[in-house]
Formats: sequence, structure tokens, C-alpha cells
Amino acid sequence: MPDDLAAQLRPATAEEWPAWLQQMAGAFGETPTGLYLETPPPVAELDRSLGLWDEGRVVATSGIYSRALTVPGAVVPCAAVTWVTVAPTHRRRGVLTAIMRRQLTEIHEQGREPVAALWASEAPIYGRFGYAPATVRAPLSGPAARIRLRPDVDLGSGRVRTVDREEYQAAAGALHDAVRRFVPGNLDRGRHWWDRLLQDLPEHRHGATALRHLLHTEADGTVTGYAAYRMTEGWTDTGHPDGTLTVEEVRATSTAAYASLWQLLLSVDLVSTVRLQRASPDDPIRSLITDPRALTGPVRDGLWVRLVDVDKALAARRYPAPIDLVIEVRDEVCPWNAGRWRLSGHPAGGYCGRTDLDPDLVLGIEELGAAYLGGTSLATLQAAGRVTEVSPGAVTLAATAFGWPVAPWCPDEF
Repeated sequence: MPDDLAAQLRPATAEEWPAWLQQMAGAFGETPTGLYLETPPPVAELDRSLGLWDEGRVVATSGIYSRALTVPGAVVPCAAVTWVTVAPTHRRRGVLTAIMRRQLTEIHEQGREPVAALWASEAPIYGRFGYAPATVRAPLSGPAARIRLRPDVDLGSGRVRTVDREEYQAAAGALHDAVRRFVPGNLDRGRHWWDRLLQDLPEHRHGATALRHLLHTEADGTVTGYAAYRMTEGWTDTGHPDGTLTVEEVRATSTAAYASLWQLLLSVDLVSTVRLQRASPDDPIRSLITDPRALTGPVRDGLWVRLVDVDKALAARRYPAPIDLVIEVRDEVCPWNAGRWRLSGHPAGGYCGRTDLDPDLVLGIEELGAAYLGGTSLATLQAAGRVTEVSPGAVTLAATAFGWPVAPWCPDEF
């Protein structure tokens, strides 16, 4: 990328938002719709954006949301990278490389977030900058007639009721803030994020109904679960109902509340297909039904993670098995991470600092990001030739310590 263009990378202004939005949407093959065509949405942080202008035109964009990410045993500040586009006229010039490198350098220099994360539109792109898939998503679907709760499931004494958006958002927001802290990969949701999630514009429904909201409450009024769903009408040529129930989200603090919400969802009339859009890879619904084959779907990569500061990121999380190893990290994009780090950790905390000791493991920053949330085994990466074991048994020890009993999952795209 020519030096004169590199020097022009800068944040966007509110007045530039309409042109900025047109570039972003066009790069993804979309036409902008919604409420924020002329002004930035409330979740936007333009001071953390970075773009390129050429002859007055927006030709590249990027941005960051300031979020909080659940990691094994803890919650850490996270730079949620978004809006990354380069116009076709400016590709193959190093524009993306310049943006991604400067973005990571600024995150490091600001010192707020030891971890960055993104959703990758194309998988081959972001590994070059140290990102790796750290969660998977497993949307599920199946015939409604085969999806039935097991007869031994305890539904408890609570009840499920339909509520309006305002009551749902208040109650679900409080409950989500509690449950998301136990699932690596979950993100915080402030009011503006809930507003965005529940915006539900007609042009975004693709022929389905508006969102319908459910709360599960105990006898004392405590909310212990929530669900959101919509329906798409359908009929066969012979006049039989062929509708689709799309479940957007189900979260609960107890098995009884979770099962009760599903019992209601599975009793909705005129439905032949049930879809769970944002299922976690170990979603309990498949263990709650009589036919575990009734709900199936493809497993795909989800949230991509990048350790911005290795020492802070590794010290922040917890380790279910004790670990005390020296890890040699390769990182060409963020040289401050390269070198040898002594990691010691246990269920109550961790420490990571520079060392001159010989390494027990050698790996790249991609591999470390993939394993960070506990969903990718370092043993698997070693089998693929991406982790080098120097000390015998080091991979087994590290793979065990980096694991976590709850599969990482991120239901929030950004």
C-alpha cells in the first residue's frame, strides 16, 4: 500500500456515516435498510473506526465495539472487530493489511482489551492476522412431529407466559447478564444491544411473523427463563399445515425452566418444522427429547478470537487442571507477543510472564487463539502439525488445562 494512502487511515465522522454505510453494505452485496441510514446507530463507536478515503470516496472501512467476553472462569474486555471492507477498486494494495495491523497496534497501546474477536465473512482472510475460530455454531432443525420432551423431564412448578417486548427486554436482559458469565464466548448486552437484537423490522422478517416473547417465572415471580420465536405460515398442496417455527433464543437458569419453555414452543399449532437458529454445540435440548436424531444441522465456525496481549489474556482465564509450562509463541503481526512465556494456572487463577527458560511447547498465535476459550484441543492442533511438543507430555497437560466443561458459544453476531 503506498505510504500516502496509509497515512490517510482515520476514524469516520457522524457526517460521513451515510457514505460509510453505503461502502459497507455494498461490499457485502446488501442494500442498506432500517432506521440508521443517515445517522450512526447507538451501538456505533466511530472514534474506534478506521477507514480510507480516496478522492473523497470511502474505499475501506473497519470498526470496533467495546464488549465484554466470557472466557473460562472469567470475563475480559474484548475489542469486537466489525465493518471490515475494502472496495474492489482498492484490493491487492495492502489496504486490509494496513488497517488490521494498525487496529491491533492501537488496541495494544490503549491497553484496555487483551483479546479481539470477529465474525469472519471468509475463512482464509483473518488467519493471516492471528485470528482463529474459537467457537462453533450449530443451528438445529427437524420435523415437529418427532420432537417431543422425554416423559421423565421435570417441568417444575413455574409457568410460561407471553409478554410484550418491553417486559421481555427488561427481564431477559437481567437474566442474560447472569447466564452469559458461565458460557465462554458469550458477550455482554447493554441496552443498545438489546434494542438492536429486538428491533424486528418488517423488512428483516423474510415473510415470518413479528417476534413473540416468552418468560418463565417461578411462584414467587422470579424470572428463570426467556425465549423468543416467530412463525412462517405454510400449507401443503393437500391443505395440511406446513408452517415453520423459528426459535431465536432460549435461555434459562434451571433445567425445569428451559424444558418448560420448550414444551410451550413445541405445542405451537400449524407447525411442521422447528428451527433453532443459534444453538450451542452442546445445547441441552437434544438430551431433553425422546429422539436425539430429530434435531440436526451443520456445525460451522462461529466467533474468531485473537490474543492481543498474550500475557494478560492467558492470566485472565482459569484452568480446570493445574498447568506450569513455558510456551514459545510465534506472532509476526504483533511482535510484542513473540517469544517465550511461562504460564502457570489452576482453577482459581493464572499467571503469565516473560521467561528465558527452554520451551515446552511451540505454537503460533492462531493456535493459541483457537484453544483460548476451551473449544479446540491443542492435541488436535498438534495432530495437524500446528503445535510442536518439546517436552514429552506437554501437549497432554496443556490440552487438559486449556479445556473447559462448557462448550464455548457465541449467539451474538456483530
